[in-house]
Amino acid sequence: KHDQPLELFCKTDQTCVCMLCSVIDHKTHAFVPLREEYEGKKAELGKTETEIQRMITKRRMKIWNIKESVKKSKDAAGREKAKGVQVFTALRKTLRRYLKKFIKEIEEKQETTEKQAEGFIKDLEQEISELSKRSSEVEQLSHSKDHLHLLQSFSSLKAAPTTKDWTEVSIHPPSYEGTVVRAVGRLKETLSKDMKKLFEAELKRVQQYAVDVTLDPDTAHPYLILSDDGKQVHCGEEENDRPDNPERFSAERLVLGKQSFSSGRFYFEVQVKEKPDWVLGVARESVNRKEVITPSPANGLWTVGVYENICGALEDPTVPLSLQRGSEKVGVFVDYEEGLVSFYDVDDVDVIYSFTGWCFTEKLYPLFLFKGTDIKAYTVHTFEETC
Repeated sequence: KHDQPLELFCKTDQTCVCMLCSVIDHKTHAFVPLREEYEGKKAELGKTETEIQRMITKRRMKIWNIKESVKKSKDAAGREKAKGVQVFTALRKTLRRYLKKFIKEIEEKQETTEKQAEGFIKDLEQEISELSKRSSEVEQLSHSKDHLHLLQSFSSLKAAPTTKDWTEVSIHPPSYEGTVVRAVGRLKETLSKDMKKLFEAELKRVQQYAVDVTLDPDTAHPYLILSDDGKQVHCGEEENDRPDNPERFSAERLVLGKQSFSSGRFYFEVQVKEKPDWVLGVARESVNRKEVITPSPANGLWTVGVYENICGALEDPTVPLSLQRGSEKVGVFVDYEEGLVSFYDVDDVDVIYSFTGWCFTEKLYPLFLFKGTDIKAYTVHTFEETC
């Protein structure tokens, strides 16, 4: 425009100008030497390039992590499928073996019946043959014109041949009543032993994720009394003088564990020996702490318990369970990503119940609930001392 070299950079209009432009067209604007602006912009671009490369590296690492997760998932799925195939193959062999025993038992009874019948029929046919022979002899003698022969043979042919009295003889078909039930009972007994071994292996697997849980006094209902080590809680007969902080349960006699979990897997055990009623499990962080709530996943509680002679998983509605009151120790296992909460009868080595298919989005805390007039204590098992 002015046939002048571009020596300046107008920061106001963000453009390169000559000295004449700065006086005529941009006289009120701010300027910096073009070389200085160039170096500054170049440095900024270098930083931008570095940041972009960092972002690329970060995303490549994320891709690698995702692929690794898929690989681990695939490997875990393969191991689980192999274990399942092994278990169900063994189960199929057991079923076939017991089916063969069942069929053999019935066939042996039927074979015994058929052999008995064949023996009777053979004896009857033998007697029929002898009687037919005597009948023929009697008939011939009755038509004989030889008086002397008839009189001499009469005595021997008059009497019927010696035969068996068949009046009370009969075939009684064997009773198959209860055969299936007994066979299934024997199968069940065998499978129970096999399942116990399977559950033992499963329990050992989840116990690998054991955590040390202590109770949080800031969440405990005023009636609840915690031990100094935070490992035991029981219900008192009157309220304790405690501040009504936001974390504390004031309507339900509940207490949470101090430890929270928002990923991965964890497992803890609770002693419930001699405790008539118990309800335990996990709770989400936002569970209502100031009002009466019905324990259920919809209200942020995943629990199982024994209360008023009812054993159940506290869903909506409650799922009845066959859990015995004599259970001494209950294990709780959570797989956060899988949305799984499982309960184990540690002493009987059995799965009590599993909540599955949940999507956890909050921190989860171990939960202990007192119902009715129960005052006996929960004791949290410490794995570090025993495992």
